[in-house]
Parts: sequence; structure tokens; C-alpha cells
Amino acid sequence: MITKSIKTLITACLLCCGGAAALTACSDMFETDSDRQIFDPALDQKTDSMFYTLGMLKGLQMLADQYVMVGEMRGDLTATNSYTEIDLRQLADFSADASNKYDSAYVYYRVINNCNYFIAHRDTTLRTGSRLVTIPEYAEALAVRAWAYLQLAKNYGSVPFFTDPLTSIGDANSQHETKDIQGICDALAPELIRFSGTPVPTYGNISAGVLNSSDSENPQEKSVVSSRAMIPVDVILGDLFLETHQYEQAARYYFNFLRTNQWTIRQTWIDPTEIWILSSLREKMPSSFDPTFSGFQWGTIFNVTSTNDIVTYIPLAANRLRGVVTELPRYFGYDFYSTTSGSASSNERYLLERQIDASPAYYALSNAQDYYYTPSAATGGSTVVRTAEIGDLRRFYTMYPVTRNDSSFSVMRKFNSANVPIYRTATVYLRLAEALNRMGYPDAAFAILKDGISEDLLTYTARGDSTDLESGRYIQPETVEMLRTTVPFLSAENIAIFDDNWGIHSRGTYYTQGAFSPYQFNAIVGRKLAELAAKGSPVGITKADTINAVEDLICDEMALELAFEGNRFGDLTRIARHKNRAALYGGNYGSEWLAAKLAYKHPAVSLLDEKNWFLPLK
Repeated sequence: MITKSIKTLITACLLCCGGAAALTACSDMFETDSDRQIFDPALDQKTDSMFYTLGMLKGLQMLADQYVMVGEMRGDLTATNSYTEIDLRQLADFSADASNKYDSAYVYYRVINNCNYFIAHRDTTLRTGSRLVTIPEYAEALAVRAWAYLQLAKNYGSVPFFTDPLTSIGDANSQHETKDIQGICDALAPELIRFSGTPVPTYGNISAGVLNSSDSENPQEKSVVSSRAMIPVDVILGDLFLETHQYEQAARYYFNFLRTNQWTIRQTWIDPTEIWILSSLREKMPSSFDPTFSGFQWGTIFNVTSTNDIVTYIPLAANRLRGVVTELPRYFGYDFYSTTSGSASSNERYLLERQIDASPAYYALSNAQDYYYTPSAATGGSTVVRTAEIGDLRRFYTMYPVTRNDSSFSVMRKFNSANVPIYRTATVYLRLAEALNRMGYPDAAFAILKDGISEDLLTYTARGDSTDLESGRYIQPETVEMLRTTVPFLSAENIAIFDDNWGIHSRGTYYTQGAFSPYQFNAIVGRKLAELAAKGSPVGITKADTINAVEDLICDEMALELAFEGNRFGDLTRIARHKNRAALYGGNYGSEWLAAKLAYKHPAVSLLDEKNWFLPLK
């Protein structure tokens, strides 16, 4: 039986189910010229799809802050401070009740109901010549609906589920079945699969308004790349199958997306010579260090108009006159909407009164990473790679050291452009690594961290003799076969597409590639196994032990690469469920693993019980 409170939230979503015209203000960045409403069931004009799709994007804007706060405050990478508001504190210590302002299923159901209406009424037979012109928007509505339902299930467990649009109070008062993640996957994946490979809609660039600046003679315009505001069908299919432990299916759909769009992990590093200005790292680097870099700077990947790393993001308006704005930059220490004097890069915009800090666990993980570099002069005619104990440099972009009014502190910069990344290329590859690992190919998963999946892996195929260890050959022959057939990165048809894939870990630690780097499968996995043993896990020497250890390495890499983007608690709980299901060290090992990671928060409830991972559904 549906409860009174659930009836209320479902009824409330009726109030925001106007089409794009009703969802956007007259000056909104997603403004359209349509006067058609969502309750016009005709939807018989070719241009209608654009109007309704922009309305869906408006709905995503209105949940962006909640998505990040719920995902990060309950994870292991954030910490509260004296400025943190009570609602954020309650999320952090798992004491949030239904009065918490970030606990709102309604913002997701509003999106779902708009998608339901579009899906139910859109005429998908409209053509221009032989092209079915409404299919990309129809597939996008399916993808957005699936994404919204997946977030609901991750936040609340089992949730009311409906695919017919609610257009009356009577509809809202009727009974609705509930579904958990498995039920949502079973219900939504089959239709999504029909549209695998469908390109996302694109309407060019959309103005999000003029950035607040004292330089009135040279105003800066914020531009939205519309195609990057869309959710690809294959990526959400990958997520649905990964969340439900269908690892091969997940890997196939992540691969389909990467192949169709030819997205790779590009050569992207952080130049320590820039970081030295901000820290004492120079003192820790040997005199032989060669500061010669090529490739993109890692921080530039968050610039949506100049990078191929952002797959999907929620763009927020540059000012309140142009639509929905975000509090995220301010929470993390940056006044994006400042109207005071000073440039956009001025330290005056950095806020000592930030509400969210990076946790000691985040800094400890970052600082524990080795940095791999090449000396200024090679010796013996071979590449020489050495190790410096300076940590992963991504932390210096993510948590940027600043000084203001004689106070030194760090602020998080990923939201400084008022954009919220939902998927990046790195997100997709790391989830692919998670799936490949649980499929039984920990070497392929590790390759995504170390070398990138490319033709170079054939060089590192193990022969099964004593030379494997010293020559860096760690890829098993059966893994090569899998990468040629099941998830065919290395097939004759696809191998050239992924020629420039690089290892994700190199983004913060530089030289992880090849046989000369100390970053090798046996060494790094062995170190993680020792770490787990030291924490009391009954570690053995089986392949299952290796898979568990590689999964922890992937989880660490997610923290280093994707910190504070809204994924973290969902990543932790998904991996915990993998571990519980595998039952390698006991059926509740994943819950114990999760509880240990979050023990520093002193949670108000026991995280050993999975029901306490969820928020109350109000």
C-alpha cells in the first residue's frame, strides 16, 4: 500500500509537469519558443522533441545540488567543520530524517513524470527523408528516466515505480508497486537495449548568461554544450547491469559507448612545476627530476568546451537571471556568483567560511601514492623510472591551496564553473574496470589504471616463464582473448580506435606505463593484499583474493580521480554489495568494509545493516 507521504510527493510532481515552456522562465538558459504544454498528447510536430528535452534538462538542474550532497556527505572523502550547516552534518553522520532539506525524492519523480509523459505520447514515426527524427530524444527520455530511478533506488532502497504519466490527482492516489535496483533494471533495461548506440540529441551551444565580473567592457559568456548535457543510453545500461552484478553485460555496454563515440583516456597529467609554487614539493624531488611534460593539464578536463573528458554534466546558470543556480561552489569554498570587484580567479572569491572540507582519509590516500618520474638523463640506454614520495598530484587541483586575509586553507575547485559532472570518460573506464575485475579479469582492470587498454597490452602478455616479472608482462592470454571477442577493444576492427588510451593512475602520478615503471601488477596488488591483511582480512593467495584487492585499488582510484563529484557513497555501497555477494571473507564482509571506511564519521546508526544505508523516503 502506498503511504500518505508518498502520495503527497507523487501528487506534488504533478505541479511541475508543464512542458519546457512551463518549466523555464522567460529568460531561462533552457528557454524555448514553444507554447505547447506537456499535457498536449499530440506531440506531433518534429520540433516538439527539443522543447520537451530541454524541459527534462531543467529538471536535472533542480536536483544537482542534492545529488552531490547526498552522494558526497555520506562518503569517506568529506569532513564537516565549524561552518557546516545542520542538514549537511546530519547527512554526514547518518542521522538525517525526513525533514532534511537534501532528502527529497520529489525532485527525481518530477523528472520521471515528465519523461513518462514524453515516452507515452511521442510519435516516434516522424521522418525527414528516411531518418526517424524523434528517436534520439525518445531514447534520451528513456535514459534520463532510468538514471533518475537508479538514483532513487540507491538513495532509498525500494521506491514507488510507475511508467505511465500521472496527469491527475486520481492517478497519484492510485496504488503503485515498489521496486529496488534489480526490479528497476529488469523493468527498464529491455527497452533501453533497443536503442543501444543511439546518439544523444544535440542543439549546439546554449548561452547560460554573462558571468558576474567587474570587467563590464569584456563580459564573459558561459556556454552550455548541449550534447554533453545528455545521458547516453549505453552508459546508463552499463550502470544498471553493474549495480545488479551482471558484470559482463555492464562491460559490454560501457564498451559499446566508448567504441561508438571513440572516447579514450587521453594523455593528461599535472605538471609538478606548477604545484611547486603552492607547496614544498620541490624540496622532496631529487635534483635529477626532469620537469618536461606533454599532454593536457588534468585541471583543464573540467572545462567542458575544450575537453573530451566530460560525457554528461548538469550546467547551472551563470547568474540568477538566466535560470537555476547552484550553491555547490560556495559550499566547497568558492563564491562563483560574487558581484564584488575582482576577477573570476581572484583570491577574494575563495571563502574561509566553506562548509565542506576534504577528509583526513582523502588526504591520507592521496599522500600515500608514489610519484613516478624519469631522471633528466637516461642511463644504460634504457628508460629509467624512479619513485618520489610526494603523493598523487590531483589533490592539489582538487583541493587548491589559497591564502586570504592571512589565512591559509584549501578549497575544492571542480565546481568553480557552476557545472556538475555526472559522467566523465574516467567514470566510464573506472566502472568498466570494476566490471572486468568481477568478470574474473583483474589484469584487464589493472590495465585501465596502469597502461590503458590499447594494442600495447599485447606487449605485456604473459608467457608463463620466469621473465614475466622482470619484463612487466602481466596480461594473461585468456584476457587477451576476452579483449578480442567478449569486450573487443583489441579486435581487428576496434584496435586502432583505442590506440591512444593511457592509464588513469598516471594522471596524478605520471609514469605508470610500461615495463620500466615501478607501478607493476604484482607489486601494487601485493601491497594492497598486505594492507588488507594488516587490517584483519583473512587474505589468501587465490584469484578471488586478487579480485578483491584490485577492486579496492579501483575504489581508491575513484577517490583520487572522481572525488567530490557526487558518486562516492553510491560507489562505496555498490562495491560493498559486490563484496557481500562474493562472500569471500564472509557474507557481511562488504558491510564491514563500508563501516570501517566511514567509522571516522561516528555514524548514528550501524552501517553493518544495509537498511541503514538508505535515507527515509518522505
